[in-house]
Amino acid sequence: MLKKIEAIIREDKVNDVKDALIEIGIVGLNIFEIRGHGRQGGIKLSGRAGTYMVDMLPKIQVNIILSERNLEETIQAICKSAYTGEPGDGLIFVYPVEEVIRIRTRERGQDAVMYPGDIDERKGRGYAKEA
Repeated sequence: MLKKIEAIIREDKVNDVKDALIEIGIVGLNIFEIRGHGRQGGIKLSGRAGTYMVDMLPKIQVNIILSERNLEETIQAICKSAYTGEPGDGLIFVYPVEEVIRIRTRERGQDAVMYPGDIDERKGRGYAKEA
């Protein structure tokens, strides 16, 4: 079964997370600039005009579609590389994926998310195509 990871992380950790994912063999991903807040509700800033609240903080959303067998290793790589120990480190959401279709080749499912040099190929778990 395929899964989708949606990770919300700090802007300053995006390169660390991206490098950690590449290191384990995650080749395909999407990154979005987003704004939001979690439990902390934002941050208070002080300036010459006084103190004010910024409640929509810049964050990065990383989306990855991968096989279920690679899920825990990927989650651990994100957690380790995105961690600062401070409030606002982020969240990871995991969703089931019903279907994936590569438009160019019409490949479906697992075949559509396979890339040369990806995590499955590195672990020797690639799927041989039938002739």
